[in-house]
Amino acid sequence: MPQAVDRSGVDASPFLPGSVIVKFKGGADRSAAVSSALAQVEGAGANRPSWANFDIVDLPTGANPEHVAADLSARADVEYAQARFLNHAMYRPNDPLYANQWNFPAIDMERAWDIQPGATSDIIVAVLDTGVAFRAGTFRYNSRFAFRLSATGPVYPALGIVDVPFAAAPELGDPSRFVSPRDFIWEDNDPVDLGGHGTHVSGTIGQLTNNNVGVAGMAFNVRLMPVKVIAETWDLIFGAPNGGSDDILARGIRYAADNGAKVINMSVGREDGGPSPVVDDAIRYAVGRGVFVAIASGNTREQGNQPNIIGNIAPTLAGAVTVGAVGRSLETAFYSATSSAVELSAPGGDTRQAGGSAGGILQQTLDLDLVETFTRPPAQFGPPRADSFAYNYFQGTSMATPHVSGFAALLMQQGLTSPAVIEEAMKTYATDKGPPGRDDEYGAGLINPRATLRGLGLAR
Repeated sequence: MPQAVDRSGVDASPFLPGSVIVKFKGGADRSAAVSSALAQVEGAGANRPSWANFDIVDLPTGANPEHVAADLSARADVEYAQARFLNHAMYRPNDPLYANQWNFPAIDMERAWDIQPGATSDIIVAVLDTGVAFRAGTFRYNSRFAFRLSATGPVYPALGIVDVPFAAAPELGDPSRFVSPRDFIWEDNDPVDLGGHGTHVSGTIGQLTNNNVGVAGMAFNVRLMPVKVIAETWDLIFGAPNGGSDDILARGIRYAADNGAKVINMSVGREDGGPSPVVDDAIRYAVGRGVFVAIASGNTREQGNQPNIIGNIAPTLAGAVTVGAVGRSLETAFYSATSSAVELSAPGGDTRQAGGSAGGILQQTLDLDLVETFTRPPAQFGPPRADSFAYNYFQGTSMATPHVSGFAALLMQQGLTSPAVIEEAMKTYATDKGPPGRDDEYGAGLINPRATLRGLGLAR
């Protein structure tokens, strides 16, 4: 992909140019099918990436990936073809204020912890996101090109070679807590966080608790698997080889399922572009391996109310759920997309409801003042630091989703091993909101961990 970073261009196109995702049907002569498909679209080549059951087909310059995908999908030897649609993080950040985690009392977590105190290290939760602040070190990057964040915004200079310091978030625990880290944006095993989103999400799932420091997390004894599948602004500035396209997300899902994850948290997705059979296929694969999958519903309620396309599979697949957000008043958050795909709701924050900025979800994450230097005037622009932390309020369906992932971990610890059974239990004991029964705002209702654990009568 191009090294120059122009955020207006990234925002304007919902997919990566120059290639498409293709899954050829089983039983066919794959070599012959690939050769025939390449000839049909004048493709330059095809490759099978790691943790994939599909191919990336390179297209000639100027070819429209959506049109090519439609043509390839019509072939008898192709199961599906799609453009490499780009995903992004589902959050809305706020500045930190004071420590006030209204979200846990709102779902009766104090009494839920009395029944199941934070699960154990036997449960692994994979966080598919922007990376996680899980290790210390210094990474060298090269900012080769000037860029701007919008079509009319100021031009920021190229920084050249820079060394960026990283540290592990103190409230996520020591290095032994993190298992099988993987970075699909940089294609290595160091999924460090250059944006703070994945670190914040990880905190809601498993922030250290009862240690007289900072804030709490849902399942504070689980182990975490950082899987980087989203390219943040700095990843793009530094010329990461991959963006957060559908194939990258699919590979991350399959990787997590193959490496011991019992729960996958996906506070990521997209509202633009067509369906994503490659991600749908990967989610089905994960659930088939006994992995529960939680997906954000999207934040576009006031901008066309387009749902997160990645979550559309959930209502048709027992064991995967799409999660909407409520604010401090426990009403649907102003941004939370409503659709037939919403299956459950959880606290995601809403600064328009009671509490203002403190109506967001509070967790430890990167000090954004030191990370987001591209929000300053160009004369003050410089390399980021990812070795300092703050307690920040974020809001979004991204923040709601890890509540469900942490909840799933607690149920697994109590003996529920089937993703489908976990989903059914959550829905059965959810607090009904809105019109009686399921609705497009709350799904089956607001999660109720205490009622679920108590109602199931499971042993600790």
